[in-house]
Amino acid sequence: MSESLYRFLKWTAITLALAWVGWSLYDSFVSGRNPGDSAYHEANILFEDGYYERALDKYQDALREAPEHIHARRGRARTLLQLGRFPAALQEFNAVIAMQPEFAAAYANRAILHDRTGNYQQAIEDYERALALDPELARGPHWLTRFLRLQVHKPPTIADRARYLREQLALPEGERLLRLPAIDATQRTYKQ
Repeated sequence: MSESLYRFLKWTAITLALAWVGWSLYDSFVSGRNPGDSAYHEANILFEDGYYERALDKYQDALREAPEHIHARRGRARTLLQLGRFPAALQEFNAVIAMQPEFAAAYANRAILHDRTGNYQQAIEDYERALALDPELARGPHWLTRFLRLQVHKPPTIADRARYLREQLALPEGERLLRLPAIDATQRTYKQ
C-alpha cells in the first residue's frame, strides 16, 4: 500500500471516529429531548427487533410521560396491530388520525388492519386515502430499508394490495382469493 493511500485511510478513520464521538456527545447531552422521547426511541428499537410486547410497554411508558406524544401513539398502534389486538389497534389508529388527519402512513397502517380483519372495502378506502395524501407510498420501501431488513425481494406495496383487492372484489364471490398468507405476511407497517 502506498504511503499516501495509508495516510488518507488513517485520517479518514480518525475523522469518522471523532465525528461519531462528537455526535454521540451532542445527542446525549446537548440536544433537547422532550418528555417521552427516550422511551419512544427504546420502543422503536424493540419493535424493529420483533419484541412487540416489550415495545408496547415502552410506548406506554412514553405516553405516561407525555400523553399527546404522537410518535409513541403511532408506534403503539402499529405494535397492537402486530400483536393481533385489532380492536385496540383500530381505536389507536383512529385516535392518531384524529390528531393528524393528513398523515398518510396512519391511513396505510389502518388499511393493513382492515385488510387483516377482512374489512376489504374499508381497507381499499384507506389505502387510496394514504396514496392520495402521499403518492410516494406507492413506491414501497427504499432499497436501503430492504437491505437493512434483509428483504431480497421487494414486498408488495399498498398500491399493489389495493389494486389486487379491487380486482378480487370484482370477481364473483366463489372465485375470490383475498388472502395469500405467504405474501400477506411480508406486508409491513409504515413508520415514516
